[in-house]
This record gives sequence, structure tokens and C-alpha cells, in this order.
Amino acid sequence: MERNKIIILVIAVFSISSVHAQQSVHTSNTLAMPSAVQYAWQKQGRIMFVALDPATWEGREYDNHSIPLSRINPKQLSTDQWCRVARSWGAKEILFVAKHTGGFCWWQTRTTNYGIRNTPWNNGKGDVLKELSASCKKYGLNLGVYLSPADETWGVGIGSGGRTKDPSKQEAYNKIYRQQLKEVLTRYGKIIEVWFDGSCIINVKDILAKYAKNAVILQGPQATIRWVGNEEGIAPYPAWNSVDSSGLKTGVATAAEGIPDGNTWAPLECDVPLYNHYWFWAKKNEQKRKSLNDLMEIYYKSVGRGATMLLNSTPDTTGLIPEGDVALYAALGKEIKRRFAHPLGSVKNRKGTLTEIDFKKPVSINHAVIIEDYQKGERIRAYEVDGYIQGQWKQLCDGSSIGRKRIAHFKNTTVSKVRIHITKSAAEPLLHFFAVYNIDHTPELSFTNQADDTNWHYLDTWIPAMLKKGRTSITLNLTPYITHPGQYEVKLEQTSGKDKLKLLQSELLYEGGKTLPQFLIQKGNVLYIDRTSQITNETSIVLMVNFSAEGGNDCTGNIYIRKLPI
Repeated sequence: MERNKIIILVIAVFSISSVHAQQSVHTSNTLAMPSAVQYAWQKQGRIMFVALDPATWEGREYDNHSIPLSRINPKQLSTDQWCRVARSWGAKEILFVAKHTGGFCWWQTRTTNYGIRNTPWNNGKGDVLKELSASCKKYGLNLGVYLSPADETWGVGIGSGGRTKDPSKQEAYNKIYRQQLKEVLTRYGKIIEVWFDGSCIINVKDILAKYAKNAVILQGPQATIRWVGNEEGIAPYPAWNSVDSSGLKTGVATAAEGIPDGNTWAPLECDVPLYNHYWFWAKKNEQKRKSLNDLMEIYYKSVGRGATMLLNSTPDTTGLIPEGDVALYAALGKEIKRRFAHPLGSVKNRKGTLTEIDFKKPVSINHAVIIEDYQKGERIRAYEVDGYIQGQWKQLCDGSSIGRKRIAHFKNTTVSKVRIHITKSAAEPLLHFFAVYNIDHTPELSFTNQADDTNWHYLDTWIPAMLKKGRTSITLNLTPYITHPGQYEVKLEQTSGKDKLKLLQSELLYEGGKTLPQFLIQKGNVLYIDRTSQITNETSIVLMVNFSAEGGNDCTGNIYIRKLPI
């Protein structure tokens, strides 16, 4: 009898081990893991953009040099105020637009005459980046820099990654840009983040290796973090932290490239303006200010999905962040604290597939916050949160990716115990934090400001008469359909004909200039477009589609476009 018990016990242990072995698709040695720099950056969770530019005085989104430098004089500019605002909503870093696409430089540089030294501000001796660096140290904030490879003064267009329209100017501009990057990385203390908006074709690998060892890089061949793929501030779910290294090296990898079993760690950053949909201040833009409910929605769908929330601020022509914006940032910080500062129960640093909280008496809960110990990689692939209700466990919610943080919300439920059950993992699950909350007066999460619908829109038709020797080219004006930065899909759909459609190399133009080829990815007869820069009334987006009909001209079909769902 005793021997039979032992046999049954051995079988049970073997069965449990087998189940766990089936869950573990990797060893900890093969999982992608964050570097120390990535981990430190990702821990922040919230970052504040500061976007100030001559475009602010022009009432535009892109500086067209229409305002004389003599009129750029932000007399009340206070980097201390910027830092106080950042801290009010829990941001741990300020990412400053040191140079936008117009080429204006906010630091003392001899690389251009188009900068702060040729304005009346502080008699031409001011240096905003220097003042901001000192303020960040004073308020305990990290500092990042945005240095656009585009530059109107050199004829370097949006989407070019730093490529001059006049090839004879390329070498000279490369030297200028490299010098600018070196200056901002060596004069202002520790820089934790570098932004190459729209990628960077200029070779700056040596400069980054020497002077940006403590910084994450957004876009370009040396990228270590990813743009989420939209400017709504929303990460998709699941939002995996790893990618294939070849995809990351394109310089434009987004959330779309995220996979649980990638060989390279590359977390997501969700950038979003405070005004719908403007990055730079104008009095009329203040009417587009998001609501507190909008911002909380973004928080849930960025930070709450394991990504980093990058919320813009835009000082006005005085140099100060407007009072209405200041009040909203403070309200955001207060609301985040109200909801998540005081859990009803929590545990830290647990291993294994089951972690339980016993309340001893019934309590009502409606939120859970889960954080992995992601220093060892993103191990958890599926989980469920269960509540103990009248003597039995019932599922409250479930999900897949956790990583940096997962905020799960569910209907109010009275439980005496709660647990998280890891149902699938790539190695031994490591929980850093698990907590549950009862958050009252929480608005329904509906997010009504998401840009555009995701329905297919008809663009054009081709017929056999348009093909010559089995080939043709169609020019498509996408301007009416691409209304917000993000990712779009164009598909060619054959409807009749015996000769098979084959999509050839196509070309994308922003404002009449060729974009980097990475912004247009072909998969079969579908084209994926990345629009990383702002859309204005002057924006033009044109796609030149080249395709053939294999074997002849008998091929008819339609072309459609849609915005990829988030």
C-alpha cells in the first residue's frame, strides 16, 4: 500500500515536471534580455517631451524660416518650470527637441547661423540645453535629446534620414551633423536617450559608441528602442519587448516587429502630443487639449501594456508651458497616484507559476498590476488572475505579455483571495510585483480620439489596356488617406485575368522628396507604409506602384489603402 502511494507520488511529480517542461520553450540563456542602459531607461515608465521651435512663433508644425531670428525671444523661458511640470505627473526624464526639421539649434554652436546665438534672447549668449541640463540635475530628472537629421537650411527633407536633395552637399552636411551630435552629447552631462526622428543615414556609429554609452537610441542602424508605430500614445497588446536583430537594424522597427522569441531586446516608446494633433504651441491649438480621461486612457494603453509613455509639452512664445497645460499635467499625476498608490494587497519578488494574496476577509477588487523581473528577459507568455469566490477559484482576467508592467482591469468582484497563475512561460516565471486595487469612479475606457478608422478605402483600378509588355506603373495620391502619423497598408488585389499579378519595386515620396526605402516594406502584393512625421495642410504623400502581369497583359484589379489597426 505504501509502495503504491510512492509510485503515485513519483508519477504526479513527473507529470508536473512534464507540464512545466512543455511551458518552457527556452532556457534563460537564450532569452533576449535588456542591457543595463535599456533597463534603467525602461524603468522610468513616463517621459516628457519638450517641443519648442521657430514653428511656435510661426503657428506651424514645421519651421519654414518665415520668422526672422530677431523675433525669437522667449523672455520668460524657465527650464525649472519645465522640470516642475514633468515631476508633477511622474515623468522621470525630459526629452528636449534640441533641433527640429527647420535646423534651428537651441544650444551655442558654430555649425550654423540659424540658432539661439543669433537671437535677442540673453543677448545671443543663451544656451537652453545648458540651462535644461542644470535644471534636470536640480530636480532629479534624466535628460534626453532629439536631434533631427532633417534640416531645411541644407535642403534635407522630412523622411530622408539626413539625405540632402543636392548630392553635392551630402559630405559637407554629414560633417555638420556629426559635429552637432558630438556637441550635444559631450557638453551637457549624462544623456540617457537620443532621438533620430525618421531614422538616420549619416554614419554616427563611432560618436554614439564613444559618447552615448549610457543612452538608448530611437531609430537609425544603432537603434536600441522602438517607435510604437503611431502618435496616439497606444501600444498594441500583446506588446513584446524582443525583436529579430535584422529588423531592428533597419532603423525603423516598430511594435509590428515585436515577437516573444526575438533575439534582441528593444522596448517600445509611445509618443503622443497633448494637443490633438499638434506638437507645437499656438493659441488655437490649446482648444485641442486632451482631457484627463484621454490621458488616463493613454496611460493604461502605454505604461499599462509594458511600454513607455512619452507625453509632449510645448512651451509658448514666452518660453513657459501654458497654465492650462500645467494644470492638466498636475491632475494627471494626482489621478495616477489616486488609483495606484495604495493597493489592497501586494507581493514582491516571487518565483513559480502561482502567487497568491489572502485577504482573510472578503474585499472588492477591479484592477491588477503585474510586473515581471524583466532583467532576466520576458519569460511570461500567458497568465490569468483568479479570485476565490464562495469556496472556488474563478477567473477575473487573463493575458499574455507582462514585461515592464501590465495594468489589467475587470468588473468589480468580491473575493477573499486572489492569485496570478502563469499558464505559459519560456523559463521559470519571475514576478517582481503583483498587486490588486479597488478603484472607484473610473470612467469607461473608450478612447474616442484615435485617428481615423481602419476600413479599406478604394484607391484605383488597373485594366489590361494599361499594361505594356506585361508591366505598368500607377501614381497614387495618398494625401487624403494618410491623415495622421502611423502605419498604413496598401494592397493590390487581382480580380480577373489569367496572368498573375506581381508587385515590383515601388517608391514613396513625402513633400515631393524620396523617403528612405525602409519606410515602404513589401510583402507579396501588399505595401506597408510608415509615416513617422507630422501631417499638415501642406503635406503631400505620393506612392508610385510598379507591377507586372506574369506572361502577358491579361490582368485586372483594384488598389486599396487602410490604416493598420492598433
